[in-house]
Amino acid sequence: MAHVRNKQVILRDYVSGFPKETDMSIVESTLTLKLPEASNEVLLKNLYLSCDPYMQILMTNVEPGSVSYAHSLSQPLTGLGVAKVLESGHPDYKKGDLIWGLTKLEEYSLVPSTQIQFKIEHTDVPLSYYTGILGMPGMTAYAGFFEVGSPKKGDKVFVSAASGAVGQLVGQFAKLTGCYVVGSAGTKEKVDLLKNKLGFDEAFNYKEEPDLNATLKRYFPEGIDIYFDNVGGKTLDAVLLNMRVHGRIPVCGMISQYNLAQPEGVTNLTNLIYKRVCMQGFVVSDFYHLYPKFLEFLLPHIREGKVVYVEDIAEGLENGPAAFVGLFSGRNVGKQVLLVARE
Repeated sequence: MAHVRNKQVILRDYVSGFPKETDMSIVESTLTLKLPEASNEVLLKNLYLSCDPYMQILMTNVEPGSVSYAHSLSQPLTGLGVAKVLESGHPDYKKGDLIWGLTKLEEYSLVPSTQIQFKIEHTDVPLSYYTGILGMPGMTAYAGFFEVGSPKKGDKVFVSAASGAVGQLVGQFAKLTGCYVVGSAGTKEKVDLLKNKLGFDEAFNYKEEPDLNATLKRYFPEGIDIYFDNVGGKTLDAVLLNMRVHGRIPVCGMISQYNLAQPEGVTNLTNLIYKRVCMQGFVVSDFYHLYPKFLEFLLPHIREGKVVYVEDIAEGLENGPAAFVGLFSGRNVGKQVLLVARE
């Protein structure tokens, strides 16, 4: 019976405000590479782990049971990842299978089979893509834009946090649909990326725009049909002044609000009435039944180079806390991934 040392990223202190590297610790434990008797769990070797803003919510001291998979002190953080099955007590998975789903930020994980989202069947693309473009962020972009946003050719589309894991795909999906698309980001490097690599029609650095309402009027003189909201706050408030009649706002995330003791108020909500705008929040797990359709749509575009994806890969679990914290200052360029082990 093999025993291995298992490096882990554990939650040291509950997060208040912006997460800090000191809220997490790197520890080592010992794991037996053998399933418990009569277990239907799955033993995984983690290959790639995903760093996502939503994880910050799970690191706060929430009421027990109020948030699924909320993190506990002195326990490994939970997150999405790509892994190889070492041993399985469930008939759907066998040794050697590659999967993506909920795992833990550690080298080896024992997880319930219900936490595994999908078996990986297509390995002609980078495995890391299943933390991003072919995983939860990709499905989020697909479901939010096509299912909630209901785009049509010629629509005017605005995407905030546009160079991130989800935003970069929404912009490309909009171009494939025949839309005009503008993205906002927080550095010149990211703005250049949006325009020169990801195919956005226009992009701007929101940090250099003191009047977002005037900025949006400059890029959208006829108004916005679809706003894909990743940030909330002041950006959402300015967008509401610039929506067209019967516009749609898929609400994906509000990263500008996650670390505030008192969230900012939104003052322009009356525009939802006057302009008959549909503003709808969504959770990606409600759309996982569309995953086969999503792969059928996206894989050919990836193989033909019609959709590209930018990743920011940090190597080694010891760099996990810094990679995660960097999400909230915009340090990453593209999807933040943690490489734990090569297959």
